[in-house]
Amino acid sequence: MELNQTSPPPTSPAPEINEEDLCVVEATKMATDSVTLLICLSGLVGNGAVLWLLGFRIRRNPVTVYILNLAVSDFTFLVFTVTLTLLYAMDDISCSSLVPNVYRRTIYLLSLFSYNMGLYLLTSISIERCVSILFPLWYRCRRPQHLSAMVCALLWALSITVIAAVTSLCLLYDFEHCRVALISMYILNFLIFAPPMVISNVILFMKVLCDSKRRQPKRLYIVIFLTILFFLTFGVPLSIWNFFQLFSYLVVSSRIIFLLACINSSINPFIYFLVGSYQRHCSLVSLQVAFQRVFEETAVTTVSS
Repeated sequence: MELNQTSPPPTSPAPEINEEDLCVVEATKMATDSVTLLICLSGLVGNGAVLWLLGFRIRRNPVTVYILNLAVSDFTFLVFTVTLTLLYAMDDISCSSLVPNVYRRTIYLLSLFSYNMGLYLLTSISIERCVSILFPLWYRCRRPQHLSAMVCALLWALSITVIAAVTSLCLLYDFEHCRVALISMYILNFLIFAPPMVISNVILFMKVLCDSKRRQPKRLYIVIFLTILFFLTFGVPLSIWNFFQLFSYLVVSSRIIFLLACINSSINPFIYFLVGSYQRHCSLVSLQVAFQRVFEETAVTTVSS
């Protein structure tokens, strides 16, 4: 999955060398690929359920607009990751490159597009919830009606612009141009978007702690906090790995890194369900009811978007 990966040389062995010695399928790689595919498929099902419920079954509000777009970005990231994982697994089994390297690079860069969009959306969700806590009167009375939709549209446009520039430089020019483009993208991600996300989430965390002392904290705050926490734990390593890869400093296998990224993109629907279904007395609730408990509990305090 490396950007500077070159096509492997022909695998036809010399007459005196046994071909079986040149083609060895590592059990560790196959096991990692299998786990990655299993997690990605479960994530596709989960995010598909989120798209269906928030798109057609649950009343729309400012929060669900962001969550719906986040599910789209996670779903597309998982699709690209499944494609890449299958390609590399088939290459390992056949001991040859079945697809030209330029196509793999393109899919890899498209996965970064979805990854970036997820980061931008999480930052927007955190900031908006933080504003609703710090300035509740403005948020209820002055917040623009279609702010969530406008912000999401601008973020999609930004993400498309960034990845289009990176893709054109990485596919059409030499590695130095590609490295400059990628470094610029990581600067945007981690100096512009990541700090506000972390700061806002710290404020939300303090809000959850204060609410827990007086009454049960709102489920939505818990969902946002857990979503950001899992992104920092499982999603950020992909960017760190990519950054060090630009300087040919690799410690962890790309398969492990993408496995962690798949966990990050797959776990959100399960967070929504577990937080929404949790209650003091044990009883089973449907997926739709759990989602309604999370995303409709603040509907009375927010304006419709």
